[in-house]
Amino acid sequence: MNKRLRDSLLLGAVLGIFCIIGIGLRLGFEGNALFLFSAWYNRVILGLVIGLAAPLVFIKGSANRFIRGGVLGLLVSFAWFASTDFIDPLGFAAGIVYGVIIDALITNEAKTKIAKNDEKAN
Repeated sequence: MNKRLRDSLLLGAVLGIFCIIGIGLRLGFEGNALFLFSAWYNRVILGLVIGLAAPLVFIKGSANRFIRGGVLGLLVSFAWFASTDFIDPLGFAAGIVYGVIIDALITNEAKTKIAKNDEKAN
């Protein structure tokens, strides 16, 4: 497993915990265990998809990571949103934002590493 994939999975799992907290506070923790687990699992899957999507380019330039993260966040989160009878639109929107966050952080980390390696070569 490469570093990008590992880190994006970890970020998805951590952001999924924030989803559990947010959804639990809005809808209640009692009796919603399966719903809360599905929200967390969706964020882990989002991390997996973003980790694997490095070659996917929507536009040239550094804004690609934001567009790619948002589009993938929308697609992955919509699957969860639709399968839960559209109960939590705020959770769906958070999935789009989390997609942007994951992709931006992971892509930024990779670019920083490449720049450091270039400096060492010179």
